[in-house]
Amino acid sequence: MVLLISPQLPETQLRPNIRLQTGCLLFNQDSTRVRIRSRAGLDCEPGLAGRLEERWPRKSSMTETNHGQAAEEKAANRSQSEVNRKLKYISLAVLVVQNASLILSIRYVRTLPGDHFFTTSAVVMAEVLKVLTCLLIILLQKRFSVKLTTLFLVDSVLLQYKDTLKLAVPSLIYTLQNNLQYIAISNLPAATFQVTYQLKILTTALFSVLMLRKSLSRVQWVSLLLLFAGVAVVQVQQEGNKEASVSGTNNQNYMVGLVAVVISCLSSGFAGVYFEKILKGSSASVWVRNVQLGIFGTALGMLGLWWNDGAAIAERGFLFGYTDMVWCVIFNQAFGGLLVAVVVKYADNILKGFATSFSIIVSTVMSIYLFGFHVDLLFTAGAGLVIGAVYMYSLPKVTSGGAPSNLSSSSSSSASSTLPRTDRSTEMEVFLPKCAGKQKGS
Repeated sequence: MVLLISPQLPETQLRPNIRLQTGCLLFNQDSTRVRIRSRAGLDCEPGLAGRLEERWPRKSSMTETNHGQAAEEKAANRSQSEVNRKLKYISLAVLVVQNASLILSIRYVRTLPGDHFFTTSAVVMAEVLKVLTCLLIILLQKRFSVKLTTLFLVDSVLLQYKDTLKLAVPSLIYTLQNNLQYIAISNLPAATFQVTYQLKILTTALFSVLMLRKSLSRVQWVSLLLLFAGVAVVQVQQEGNKEASVSGTNNQNYMVGLVAVVISCLSSGFAGVYFEKILKGSSASVWVRNVQLGIFGTALGMLGLWWNDGAAIAERGFLFGYTDMVWCVIFNQAFGGLLVAVVVKYADNILKGFATSFSIIVSTVMSIYLFGFHVDLLFTAGAGLVIGAVYMYSLPKVTSGGAPSNLSSSSSSSASSTLPRTDRSTEMEVFLPKCAGKQKGS
């Protein structure tokens, strides 16, 4: 590209600290170096080529620098991808262990002989521990400043009371759901509960379509049908063997457990979608939201405790029947959800679906050894349908172009962020009209 400096101008400034004398022709980065020729025998400013090469280095040195930077970026990306891959495997293990251990541990402590703890007190205790944990995390974020933490909580919870009151409805539903889970697991085999509880995917999808106007792909609709069919097959199998499945156990009613788990799935789907709807456009952190939910959950849990077990707790005490295993269940219920909320950051939908499917297998296998659960061909077929449906539902939706929707959006954003940079000649061409405009206006 040739740049002609107008002879009418005494001097033209192209870049800071670089000035060309009148009548010079600049051949910008021809081959490997900057060359300057004079017009009509006029000499250019002495030392100009050296200063230009300092400002615009030779292509060979620039290429070496770019190669070095590219190698460093490639090594950093390789190490980061390795870390992310390890975090994904850790996330998978945490999700599987939390999903399977909570159900198995509740089933274990509720089927032990002897006096049992009050499930309403366990729900309240889990909410209290969850609130205390979130308060500690907020205090840590405020660098252990009690004053700043107090002012922040007063502003977030009390002064913005309208925003806080929005969480009363999902908190009520979550409290009901936690109590229903204890009832369901106390009356159903752990594997049966784990399979049936996947109906929450169906209820969440339906509420999302109705309340949030979300669209589902054909694969997702097919997976929901397979999910319903798989749960139905398991219930048919359990209906035929329910006498054997609860033999030797007292105070267990299969129908009560089934109704409890169905209502729990409905409440879970509605609460999740409603929670998502009211949080759209909100800037509050997840820890503040958990504090707000925990405050309502504790109050509502205490109300349920007084209504259902008030007289018995007044006689025997709040911590009646608490053993080391019961405390493990409460800690798992309190901290498991918070831990999963942190871990899910490194897990995509496919990984979460795979974790749920794998936890069903773990629960089934452990139920055989711990509780003598009987697995036949019908249960295997129903559980297989549910596992496949969960995995299919977690697959990313495919756009019209044939690419997954979550990948197409990321690729478009990355493409926009990696637009090719303009070279020196293009910068010069952009500069020329500005000089011309100034010259005409002068």
